[in-house]
Amino acid sequence: MDHYYYIIYKPYRMLSQFTQEQPNHITLAHLDLAFPKDVYPVGRLDADSEGLLLLSNDNGLKTRLLNPKNSHWRYYWVQVEGQPQEEDLEKLRAGGLSIKLPSKKRYACLPAKAELLAQPPILPERDPPVRFRANIPTSWLRLGLKEGKNRQVRKMTAAIGFPTLRLVRQQIGQWSMPENMQPSDCLQLDKEEVLQLLK
Repeated sequence: MDHYYYIIYKPYRMLSQFTQEQPNHITLAHLDLAFPKDVYPVGRLDADSEGLLLLSNDNGLKTRLLNPKNSHWRYYWVQVEGQPQEEDLEKLRAGGLSIKLPSKKRYACLPAKAELLAQPPILPERDPPVRFRANIPTSWLRLGLKEGKNRQVRKMTAAIGFPTLRLVRQQIGQWSMPENMQPSDCLQLDKEEVLQLLK
């Protein structure tokens, strides 16, 4: 069986699936791309998040990246409302930050990697753009997690008092989003390159 590997820049408001469950849903099937029939996303991004999404028909890769036993870092660029200070970021790094899961249970997050970016990352404009409020400054963080609970990044930044305005996944494990990618862009990866990265 031939294995295929793709990186796409998932646009804002697009679901990380091919099936349209509601008439107004925008899905991966709306991309002007012809994937082999057995290719599916490796993990997911919420509709209101953007950025790196892997697609493949390699079940071994899916297990490697999605099984919690094989923990790996995921990195995000996060625009937040307000200006976090070092003591705020330390709450993310320390671990134990409490968020609420969809089951209504509380969950203590694992330690994260968090840094304040001196300059915003170079990204395409979002469509629609983030709402601008002249009297409230915004900041950009680079946040790394080794877990992926439901809407976890947004819940973590809200828990320390800085709501997320824009969320872009930049890296999954060994895969980073190439520079200058635009929403809906797709890059097919070489199988040998993928196998080398997995080593």
